[in-house]
Amino acid sequence: MVRAIRNLLRLFGVGWTLARFGALFPLEQLHHAPALGVLARLSLVVRRRAHGRLRPGERLAAALVALGPSFIKFGQSLATRSDLIGDDISRDLSRLQDKLPPFSHALAKATVEDELEASLADSFLSFDETPVAAASIAQVHYAVTPDGAEVAVKVLRPGIEASFARDIDLFRWIAGVMETHLPWVRRLRPVEVVELFAETVQGEMDMRMEAAAAAELAENFVDDPDFKVPRVDWQRTTRRVLTLERLRGHRPDDLEALRAEGHDPTEILRKSACIFFNQVFRDGYFHADMHPGNVFILEDGRVAPVDFGIMGRLDVKTRHFLADMLIGFLTGDYKRVSEVHFRAGYVPAHKSVDAFAQACRSIGEPILGRPLSEISLANLLARLFRVTEQFEMQTQPQLLLLQKTMLVAEGVGRQVNDQVNIWELARPLIEQWMIENRSPQARVRQAAIDALAFAERLPALTERAERAINDLADGGLRLHPDTVRQFAEVNRGRRTFGWSILLVVLVAALVVAVGAD
Repeated sequence: MVRAIRNLLRLFGVGWTLARFGALFPLEQLHHAPALGVLARLSLVVRRRAHGRLRPGERLAAALVALGPSFIKFGQSLATRSDLIGDDISRDLSRLQDKLPPFSHALAKATVEDELEASLADSFLSFDETPVAAASIAQVHYAVTPDGAEVAVKVLRPGIEASFARDIDLFRWIAGVMETHLPWVRRLRPVEVVELFAETVQGEMDMRMEAAAAAELAENFVDDPDFKVPRVDWQRTTRRVLTLERLRGHRPDDLEALRAEGHDPTEILRKSACIFFNQVFRDGYFHADMHPGNVFILEDGRVAPVDFGIMGRLDVKTRHFLADMLIGFLTGDYKRVSEVHFRAGYVPAHKSVDAFAQACRSIGEPILGRPLSEISLANLLARLFRVTEQFEMQTQPQLLLLQKTMLVAEGVGRQVNDQVNIWELARPLIEQWMIENRSPQARVRQAAIDALAFAERLPALTERAERAINDLADGGLRLHPDTVRQFAEVNRGRRTFGWSILLVVLVAALVVAVGAD
């Protein structure tokens, strides 16, 4: 009861803050809920006079900053969606990415000295007092180490853990109430979604985890000519302080500076799309916060991320599902798109494959081959939501980070060149990966590997079954004589069966070899 009262008061506070900043205006766009539009207009009565002189986007940005880090992150995602919120609001919200009010140099110094257990002068030859960037979780100062290396030092905001804990508790409570009292919401799995968000936030607030993420990403792209990950200074990295190699470059949306250096924006998009594809499908480990404030385009044209707080992982099975679905949409093969959804279990088996294929066509055809500037994402998402509801599809929490990242990437692509679809740029790489991983030969090769793995596990599985049977028999369980005889025959045939499995593996390998020739 105490928790419910606390969170209800918090909800009221969120609404009041938005109203005081005059930031409830997006509710007026919800035509299917006219009561909310009326509420938004009535809230203007309590709007502060000073905020009335600000643009709508400035009011919304200021309100999100006042509400705290969780709401700031929501605003960061909105900033890349000018097609949804308009160019003016998008420009105002872009300030949330790395231009938030910084905390004092004294607090930054105290944090660094406490974490490194040394004075600032002993750890760095120089340490800029003014941060180069201030975001929702931390701020960044440029510095020089005693050996002359130029570095960027990321320092966690004081009290950030308590702030996030309060918001996450609110989100958990809201999700629980929704699942309990709104049955139609359960398929969206809000509780699992919040838990995924909480897990992500916990990792983002430990600088050692971010350092490890940067190191793993760098390892995956060793010697890649188009991608650069800054080196980690592990000696000056702790739970609340991260020290990375300093990189010099321009934001991907700073088109004037990029063109001045001779970079082609479309080529930058091509590189970015291929890098993202390799992260997702080749490695199953991807950067999940690629807004323009987190990426540099270096002088030599390489794409360089500089923040690694939010990363995503996908297992092989999910990657194969995504690849089959993506190539189906790109080629207009909606039956294939439908079938992979059913095989993955994302659509209940009692639904119609053909009907779902038709629904996928209604989503894919309006966007196939068209530039982003001609696509209404708002209408597309509305249709997709209706389809998922119609076919009783449950939310897949493991895909949420990827979905969010794809939206952000598409938004950045729109800012760089709104006449190009970034997913089409990666199509040759997608098709090559499909040949290597999803062609009939690749499937036979994988089946051979799986069969060999099963053959290796078979003796242990059989022995475990025998032990279970003996334990049951010793405990007084009486088996029918025919059952005992069948188990004895299985035991005698175990080696023969194992060799049969190996024979299948060899035949499969031969098929692959012949096909390769």
